[in-house]
Amino acid sequence: MEPIGYELGSGHLDATFMALADPTRRAILGRLARGEASVAELAAPFGMSQPAISKHLKVLERAGLVHQGRDAQRRPRRIEARPLEEATKWLEGYRKLWETTFQRLDALLGELQTDATHRRRTKRRKK
Repeated sequence: MEPIGYELGSGHLDATFMALADPTRRAILGRLARGEASVAELAAPFGMSQPAISKHLKVLERAGLVHQGRDAQRRPRRIEARPLEEATKWLEGYRKLWETTFQRLDALLGELQTDATHRRRTKRRKK
């Protein structure tokens, strides 16, 4: 079965979820959500070298989640929302599916509970 909203041959979601799979990259995106930052600024809280952070940034850039700007000698990075919007839309389809399933389950459990209560009352009356 084809996932909801997934286009075969489209690597956008794959690249986005692969990039988001790493906690360091998610933390980098969290930092960039507050504003653009240089590699040095991004490396500081992790105790990682700038080359190590740069490798993470390359993955994020390939996924389209981060864009490198130019500001004189600085190369600040900023977050790009579009791939996250696409991932959110994809996940939203599954959220709706599960919400519908849980609503049906709630209704069924309510019916079973009502039936059980009715049977107990009927049984007591017969005694």
